[in-house]
Amino acid sequence: MNKNIFKYLLILTVFAGIFTSCQKRVETEGKTEKITYYPKFDFKGDATIIHELGTPFTDPGVTASENGNDITVKVAVKGLYTGYSGDAVGTAADKYSITYSATNGDGFSGTTGRTVYVSGKGDFVTSIEGVYTCTVVRNGTTSAQYTDMKYLTVTKVSDNVFAISDASGAYYDLGRGYGNGYRSAGLQVTANDMAANDFTISQQPSGVGAFGGDLVTSDFSIDAAAKTIYYKSTWSFGYVFEATLTQVSF
Repeated sequence: MNKNIFKYLLILTVFAGIFTSCQKRVETEGKTEKITYYPKFDFKGDATIIHELGTPFTDPGVTASENGNDITVKVAVKGLYTGYSGDAVGTAADKYSITYSATNGDGFSGTTGRTVYVSGKGDFVTSIEGVYTCTVVRNGTTSAQYTDMKYLTVTKVSDNVFAISDASGAYYDLGRGYGNGYRSAGLQVTANDMAANDFTISQQPSGVGAFGGDLVTSDFSIDAAAKTIYYKSTWSFGYVFEATLTQVSF
């Protein structure tokens, strides 16, 4: 190749590189990078609280900050069984879900939450109210997954009438982790004579949540000394659930 032509091509290549480099600088000139700091929560107290019915509830509190500066926290509370909605835990027996939310200056939000069980504590003489762990056996078998599950509730509906939060022993709701949509709701029992262990199923449950079917509960009994409840529920889909509930101290 002619040396003059080579030099000419080399000069053009150098100028092209300079031109391209200048174009990149021009295209990015004036632009700045911005960092957004998402809400950071300072969570006080326990994530799950069991609170005695009839006593005032004080929220341990959650604060939020953005890059070290405090920002506003909004509180929303929903009751699972009563349908309650508000900005503070209600006074009725229920399982309350508290959502704490905060939004930073750039409009980005964050949330955290807490669960509060408000419950009476039955003495197994006049009442079986309470919050319970549950172990459930299905068709004769169980595993650690279905042992001491947290939590089922027993609430007082009226004199001597009590509602059980899950007639399947929370097998699908808690054991399988499917959530509230698979809870077997509606079971109610009447204590005819608690000392004599005489109970009547006064209202049968309404199937197994989204699965449906018919569930029939029977053999309801208590052990007052151990603070336990036992019942059996037979599902039309071919399964039998035997649940043992153990009252939680609080």
